[in-house]
Parts: sequence; C-alpha cells; structure tokens
Amino acid sequence: MKISGVDIRPGNIIEYEGGIWKAVKIQHTQPGKGGAYMQVELKNLRDGRKNNVRFRSAETVERVRLDTKDFQFLYPEGDMLVFMDKESYEQTSLPRDLLGDAAAFLQDGMDVVMELYDEDPISVQLPDTIEAMIVEADAVVKGQTASSSYKPAILDNGVRVMVPPHIGAGTRIVVDVYEQTYVRRAD
Repeated sequence: MKISGVDIRPGNIIEYEGGIWKAVKIQHTQPGKGGAYMQVELKNLRDGRKNNVRFRSAETVERVRLDTKDFQFLYPEGDMLVFMDKESYEQTSLPRDLLGDAAAFLQDGMDVVMELYDEDPISVQLPDTIEAMIVEADAVVKGQTASSSYKPAILDNGVRVMVPPHIGAGTRIVVDVYEQTYVRRAD
C-alpha cells in the first residue's frame, strides 16, 4: 500500500531503498522557504542500522504489512533465544539483540507475538507489562517528600527500575516492559 511521505507515523513499517524500515521518530517541518517535509528517523529491521530521511509530500513510500504469529518463549541458548510456534510446535532461534532491552523481561513459557515478513521473523512483541520480584531496594531517605521521590530497585532479572518509597525488597510489582518503569504493586 503506497502512502505519502508526510503520512508516515511512528511504528509504521515501510520499504525504503530495498530494505524494511520502521519509523521510530517523526518531525513535520514547514520551512519559510520551500515546501513542507517530514523528517523521519528510520531503523532497519534486518540489521538495526538507523537512518534519517526527509520525505516531501509528493514522494510516496510502500507501507509494509507484517504477518503476526503467536509464539512461546522456551529458553535462552547463548546469544540466541529459542521460541516455539504455538500452532505447529516448530522451534525458532532468534538473536537476543533483535529484542533489545526487552529481552531481559522474557520469562520461561511467556506468550509473545512474532512479526514476520515473507516468513522471516523481524520483531518480537512481549506483553506490555509483566510481574517481577524486587531483590534489592535502597532505603528511604528521611525528609524526602512522598510525591515524586522514587528510589532505585533491582528486579529478579537484573533490570534497575525506580519505585515509590514504600516498596521494599521481596515485593512483587508490575513493570512496563518497554519503558522499564514501575506501574503498580502486583496483587
């Protein structure tokens, strides 16, 4: 599906210069002289390269539709992560850096959605939030106001997040996977 260069939005997957790219950031610019354009930061989904490109309204790009399939995370194997197709039970190994920082939040048996382009895995989407246990939390400093004083804590997967002062070690919390932030205390 062709779209105008100024209609690109963050998260769109486009075909550009023979590669598959994801729009990360966009900025619409209207200079005093000349036509308006869209400054787009693109990330290559195959090799991770980044590129800044200007698209004018007259330019069109091919928007790519990806197939999605349900997979289950099985286990890490060195720098690879092993997933299982929930329909065919086939196993697929993917490099850990395909998931970026979110890889730390993978848990055994976790259901994920894999995005495929021509049967080729391009990205893996984890649930937006997960439950994790705090293994270490700093002590509360007296005199801090309760409104915005968050303290550092380390989760059972080694990720560091900021939590409210009343949360201590041994507490289960809900964490936003992509922002790596505290959401709420787990029930």
